[in-house]
This record gives sequence, C-alpha cells and structure tokens, in this order.
Amino acid sequence: MARKNEERGDRRDRDERDSDIVEKLVHINRVAATVKGGRRFSFAALMVVGDQKGRVGFGHGKAREVPEAIRKATEEAKKTMIRVPLRESRTLHHDGAGRHGAGKVMLRAAPPGTGIIAGGPMRAVLETLGVQDVVSKSVGSSNPYNMVRATFDALKGQSSPRQVANKRGKKVGDIIGRRADGASSDIGEG
Repeated sequence: MARKNEERGDRRDRDERDSDIVEKLVHINRVAATVKGGRRFSFAALMVVGDQKGRVGFGHGKAREVPEAIRKATEEAKKTMIRVPLRESRTLHHDGAGRHGAGKVMLRAAPPGTGIIAGGPMRAVLETLGVQDVVSKSVGSSNPYNMVRATFDALKGQSSPRQVANKRGKKVGDIIGRRADGASSDIGEG
C-alpha cells in the first residue's frame, strides 16, 4: 500500500513538472510507402518542448495518424530535455555556434528589448527555452531537423560564469573580471 502511495506521489510530482511545459510543433512530414495495394501514408512530427526557464528538448515521432505522431514526439522531447544557463533569465551568456549535417547556426547574446531574431525551427527552440533577447543566423541547410539539432549543438556549448569558475577552481568574480575593490581588472593583465 505504501509503495502505491509513493508511486502516486511520484506521478503527481511529474504531472506538476509537466504542467508548466510549453509544447511547439515545428514540422510535420507526410511519408508515403508504395505497397502492393497502392500507397500507405504515415506522418512524422518534430516537436520542441521547454519550461521557458532554461530547459528545452526536442523529439521526433512517426505514426499512421498525426495526433499519435505528435504524442510520440512530445514524449521523446520530454525525455531528452537539457538545461541551458541563461543570463538574467532573458538571454545567453555568450555567443555560440553549432552545426549538424549541412545546417549551421550562430547564436548571439543581445541587449534588453531586442527580442528573438530567429526564424522557423530556431525560433521555436529559443521561445520554449525562455530566451527573450537573442540574435541568430542559420546558414546552409534549411531542413528543420538539421536546424533544430544544430541549435541544440550551439546551446549545449553554453556555460555560465559559475560553471567556468567551478571548473577552474576559482571564484566567479575572478572569471568575470571583478576585483574586491569594485574596479574591473584588465583582461591583458597576467
């Protein structure tokens, strides 16, 4: 009995976490397989999900019906979510580039009020991530699958000053160039 209550509590926690998740359909592809009796159609869906607080994931689902393909893609996206550090909960900490196949993307941090300057699949990823100010550019392939994967490649390379400081065994102030007296240090010192 106690085990059932624990499982129910785990499910409730998962439902609470999933309730604030935003889902965006990026692309649906109709696929036709030619068989003896004619053509058999199925659908492939590309979904992006995120909590708009720094977590985002994408998934791909295939099924005979569109709603089933979307459901499968959403489940996969929730399983593969990654956390991306955001500066002031609105933009990226630094510029980044990513690539997948022939798709290349560049992401740049932007000042407040810029908005999301991105197109199509990249916009869906950045909106569900919770970024409010970013400038991006995609070069090469405009295939939605490659663009989403290239965007995730760029986002995985993001690191916050706290992560860099922990990795180097230093204080955050040393990393971002602040000294104890409040004056900023020159980068060229050493």
